[in-house]
Amino acid sequence: MPKIRRAALVLTGAAALALIPNGVAFAHVTANAEGAAKGGYASVVFQVPTESPTAGTVKVEITVPTDEPITSARTVPVPGWTAKVTKVALNPPAQRDGSTVSEAVRTITWTAQPGTRIGPDEFAQFTARLGPLPEKADQLVLPAAQTYDDGKVVNWDQPQPAGGDEPEHPAPAIKLAASTGGEHGHGAHGATDPSAAHAGDSTAAAVDNTARWLGGIGLVLGALGLGLGVGAVLRIRRSQG
Repeated sequence: MPKIRRAALVLTGAAALALIPNGVAFAHVTANAEGAAKGGYASVVFQVPTESPTAGTVKVEITVPTDEPITSARTVPVPGWTAKVTKVALNPPAQRDGSTVSEAVRTITWTAQPGTRIGPDEFAQFTARLGPLPEKADQLVLPAAQTYDDGKVVNWDQPQPAGGDEPEHPAPAIKLAASTGGEHGHGAHGATDPSAAHAGDSTAAAVDNTARWLGGIGLVLGALGLGLGVGAVLRIRRSQG
């Protein structure tokens, strides 16, 4: 089982490498979210390389800011890793889209199971769908803590100065485009992830298509049975004649 998990993790890393924009340093923990817009939902891909020549990465913890509360976080399963989303109570509660928000996502943690790690010269990616995203900021900064199996913890939490040199351990961040209105307007209180609605539509379509296929098959079988029955009657009449 550890060999299977390791192979799956290496394949995941290879896929992640293909998604890295040109110019991004491989040694950094980074975040990428295609189509992320203010007030909407986005799948954020955290790209995690191991920079140690001897140790392996066994835990990745992402801190989510609460100044504009994000109430929903759903993780994509990664072979050999467990994911945990932790929420915190807001005191005082926040107001967003005219609704009161009493708790928000605070951390997302991926932890390696025994026998699994991101080894030296390896790379992996972890995905979480977050929302609603901040409406006032132009970017969402998501500091990361990377833990190695030798006990070392590297904090990727340094802000990127405007127009300045990149810090040694920059915090992962995603840019937020202006709201398109497509996913905007879902209140933060009890907000619904549009991906769930899309999944429901897909399921309904699949069920409808299946029903039509089964109905068509039933008609064909019925016609075939009728034909066999008519043939049998004709054969009987011929034999009697």
